Amino acid sequence: QVQLVESGGGLVQAGDSLRLSCAASGRTFSRYTMGWFRLAPGKEREFVAAISGSGSTTNYADSVKGRFTISRDNAKNTVYLQMNSLKPEDTAVYYCASRGSGWYPSMGVRDYEYWGQGTQVTVSS
Repeated sequence: QVQLVESGGGLVQAGDSLRLSCAASGRTFSRYTMGWFRLAPGKEREFVAAISGSGSTTNYADSVKGRFTISRDNAKNTVYLQMNSLKPEDTAVYYCASRGSGWYPSMGVRDYEYWGQGTQVTVSS
């Protein structure tokens, strides 16, 4: 059974940085694309970033390009989201997800089969 466990969320001020981590277990981690999504109150779940199994291909939402960086350590079965220059509009619950099949770092929620429980990120102005 695949398990994804996020950590690293918290309360920060605008302009600060945070690094989220997602530890995976239950499958060969390096074979699967991983993604980060977020859910803010009153909004739909939104794509943030994704990375291919090898780490060679990444994809970002326009709203986070240049501020967020996704990376992975396949030896540690962990994917990271480095978030810099945080803004109040980045406030959301952040979810880690794993694609069931397909190598491309897709932006589509439906392309991801497994999800973590989420970690809260709150950015105050």
